[in-house]
Amino acid sequence: MSSDVLKKRKSKVLRSEAGTPEVKRGRGEADQQDVRVYNEEVELDGRNPEQDFDQYKESCEALSKLMSEIQRMKASGAKEGSMDVEQKRMQSCILFMNLKKLNRLAHMRLKRGRDQTHEAKQRVDVLHLQLQNLLYEVMHLQKEISKCLEFKSKHEEIDLVSEEEFYQDAPPEISRPSLTKTDPHQLTLARLDWELEQRKRLAEKYKDSQATKEKIQKSIEVKKEHLRSLQPGLNAIMQASVPVQEYLSMPYEQTQKQAEIARHLPPPLYVLFVQSNAYGQACDRNLIVSISGDVDEAKALSKPPDDSQDDESDSDAEEEQEKTKRRRPTTGGQLDDKRREMLKRHPLSLCLDLKCKDGSVLHLYFFYLMNLNIMTVKTKVSTTTDLSTAISAGELLKSDTLLSCLYTNDQGRETPNPANRYQFDKVGIVSFADYVEDLGYPYMWVQNLGGLHFPSESSEGVLVGSSLSASHMESTMKLLRGRVQSRLALQKQFASLEHNIIPVSSECQHLFPAKIISRLARWTTISHQEYMVEFKSFIVYLKQIF
Repeated sequence: MSSDVLKKRKSKVLRSEAGTPEVKRGRGEADQQDVRVYNEEVELDGRNPEQDFDQYKESCEALSKLMSEIQRMKASGAKEGSMDVEQKRMQSCILFMNLKKLNRLAHMRLKRGRDQTHEAKQRVDVLHLQLQNLLYEVMHLQKEISKCLEFKSKHEEIDLVSEEEFYQDAPPEISRPSLTKTDPHQLTLARLDWELEQRKRLAEKYKDSQATKEKIQKSIEVKKEHLRSLQPGLNAIMQASVPVQEYLSMPYEQTQKQAEIARHLPPPLYVLFVQSNAYGQACDRNLIVSISGDVDEAKALSKPPDDSQDDESDSDAEEEQEKTKRRRPTTGGQLDDKRREMLKRHPLSLCLDLKCKDGSVLHLYFFYLMNLNIMTVKTKVSTTTDLSTAISAGELLKSDTLLSCLYTNDQGRETPNPANRYQFDKVGIVSFADYVEDLGYPYMWVQNLGGLHFPSESSEGVLVGSSLSASHMESTMKLLRGRVQSRLALQKQFASLEHNIIPVSSECQHLFPAKIISRLARWTTISHQEYMVEFKSFIVYLKQIF
């Protein structure tokens, strides 16, 4: 192996640092003909990597043997510069040079493989880019195809006449039956032409109608101007006729104002207003209906909020939120605000004045609680005589007992709307009876007069609205008048007893003795609980006697 390598390396080759070989020249000019050029890259093309790998393993084994022999020779006492050691060393250098050459070839082969890999990768990148471009073009074409397939022409939005009407009404030069019946495209074009022709005709009619409309509007404006000129005179006549209306009890102007205000009443109060007016005109002239309250606030409730108001309210809400961040209200304060909001009444109320034959008047003030959807009533009695001197009769005309149980079991202490119970639980209201003195009493007959109906277990054949109010109006008015008259009569009897006067009618005169042997010494009022105690003791006393 070593002798073959020595034979191959007889010609000397010089290499520069850049790897370019330089041939060592001979002593004379004649030796230039024997110079041979050596290039490792050219040699690399003709070498087999597997053979180089085998040669690498053989060189390593031979180099290992030579090193071992040199070590053995030195160990056996051979001198440093002996012929055998130098020969072995020279052979080792030759093998080492061969290993360096194989190493260079391996690095060159690796570099060439990397370059080829890089070139192949670049070609793959170019092909991939072309593929992406083609895919993008395909996607673009697919989108265009989808647009074309989904394209909707403007004529599809036009409501064309049916084909039967088209062939029946269109002239032959437009319909062209011989062509359109076999070609759907020509049929669509012909129907569009007929639609255009009809629209032209309608446009002409529209222009004529507009001209006629303008003439009529001008005549209307002239008549309106004439009517506006009559308005001051009519107002003066109406103002002059007010004393006549009052004298004849025909308040047309007041009725007109009340009707204008009634437009802003909530539905239950409006139903009561209409039905009570109708009942008063038809059956009871002594029934007077009037509306009181803040009309401007009622108008504000009925108007929808504007966008500008919404913006202002939003800004106000933001300012309030910034203020409340510094000082948050307590839970009790929030509940109080929620209770006040829930128990809020409508700004308008209805007043019914029911006159009796003796001159006394029952004033009924009806209110509507907007969030609870119920009606309440407050009462007041006006009499021709002074009742302040009566000791025991003062309780008879109090508002909390005057109309209690007008109908069976209708005490007006609790709300008749079942939904209010759940609303009260949210704001911590235990009983509605705690608020009836301020808000009024929600009697069931009050809800019926307002057309409000709340379902119960025994509700059959239910009426609502105006029908419900009309069905209860007459009977309720009679009961109200009867209750006031009976309470006033009872009050007179109590007043007579307080003054030691027993009112006895001629029919009952024989039931009383001719000579009075007893006298009323004292008159005091007691509560119901005291009365029950006294009554029980009196019953015990009677049992002991009998």
